[in-house]
Amino acid sequence: MSHRGSRVLRLDALARVEGEGALHLRVHDGTVAEARLRIYEPPRFFEAFLVGRGYTEPPDITARICGICPVAYQMSACRAIENACGVTVDGALAELRRLLYCGEWIESHTLHIHLLHAPDFLGHPSAVELARDDRAAVERGLRIKQAGNAILEQLGGRPIHPVNVRVGGFYRTPAPGELRPLAGRLRQAREEALETVRWVAGFDFPDAVCDHDLLALREPGRYAIDSGTPTVMAAPGDGDAEPSPREFPVTDFEQHVHEEQVPHSTALTARLDGRRHLTGALARFAVSGRWLHPTAAEAAREAGLGDPAAGPVCRNPYRSIVVRAVEVVHAIEEALRIIDAYEPPPRAAVDVRPGKAAGCGATEAPRGLLYHRYAMTEDGTLRAARIIPPTSQNQSAIEEDLRRAVQSHLDRPGPAADDEELTTLCERAIRNHDPCISCSAHFLDLTVEHT
Repeated sequence: MSHRGSRVLRLDALARVEGEGALHLRVHDGTVAEARLRIYEPPRFFEAFLVGRGYTEPPDITARICGICPVAYQMSACRAIENACGVTVDGALAELRRLLYCGEWIESHTLHIHLLHAPDFLGHPSAVELARDDRAAVERGLRIKQAGNAILEQLGGRPIHPVNVRVGGFYRTPAPGELRPLAGRLRQAREEALETVRWVAGFDFPDAVCDHDLLALREPGRYAIDSGTPTVMAAPGDGDAEPSPREFPVTDFEQHVHEEQVPHSTALTARLDGRRHLTGALARFAVSGRWLHPTAAEAAREAGLGDPAAGPVCRNPYRSIVVRAVEVVHAIEEALRIIDAYEPPPRAAVDVRPGKAAGCGATEAPRGLLYHRYAMTEDGTLRAARIIPPTSQNQSAIEEDLRRAVQSHLDRPGPAADDEELTTLCERAIRNHDPCISCSAHFLDLTVEHT
């Protein structure tokens, strides 16, 4: 890469990342001066679609934002509407919601680990080539994913865009006998998920550090999934010690997390108190790792992530695949716990009456913290909607990680990188964060500008 001028690399399909985007790198005298992740999909206007609709509609409308994590959108929407109406959903209904969310974590994480991310570490361009080399690993991933999908289908009515979720609870709740068959599949999935942790722990991880602030929900006593308080683990300073976490109420979320439009992207970019931040698996493990299920915590220790009870912080983005694998184990154990203790609630949903109010809610989507806020009129008509997804929050962190990855490549001795090598490097750095750009890229145009 010692030559001057610009070069453009175009790919018809950026495999294993969802959405449409482009990356522009500007290199000056061997230094990466700028890395811009340009998202150019047309705006989808979901917030505008919601204005004027009834207060019961956000769970069904926002679920269509993403086919991979619709439950996250449904749960955050429900929490926000219920918060506005002064309603708390607890007991068996809350546990069923957590079970549904566990199903999404299982299927989404497993899809990312086995089909999208693992090929990067094993030298394969796609999961198809990986299956030719290690068919058992891919089939194992598909079986685990099917266990997660089965939970979504049972509780949500179907595995994609579930239709059984409503404000206040569900349209229908299952009988205990309907959940018991899930337990058998989950026990098999648990053993295969533990094997997956051991598998990914053996990958070769490049040295890398993301020194961004980490943001995740925290719910003392259990690993935060469907509820919690926004908690910040600030980037370490000059010393090696991690700063103590600090919290702020979810009602103050928009006072801390600000979105802004940048010229190179149709997606908004968010910052936390004016600083770059990261949400997702690494943030959750740092904030809540001590509350992992004992089986998942032991898997984390054996995988080299440290002792979660001591509050370890993993800041290597390439190791995020290990953290996600550990989270799958935790989600399976949580699902088994809920099924074992399940007693049907007296009714499928609590009564939620509208009023002139505003409310907000946040949950942990597989890719990170997802925030919703709604304001409504007296009759429950929505007059304002705000959705801040994980990928908009992670965009600045992804750009900085890309800049560092390319810079490290430029600084190494040897011949200059060719287009194919550079593209592989950048795609791999992006996939560390499992971005969802269109709720991230069907194809990538990579421009390297030398000045």
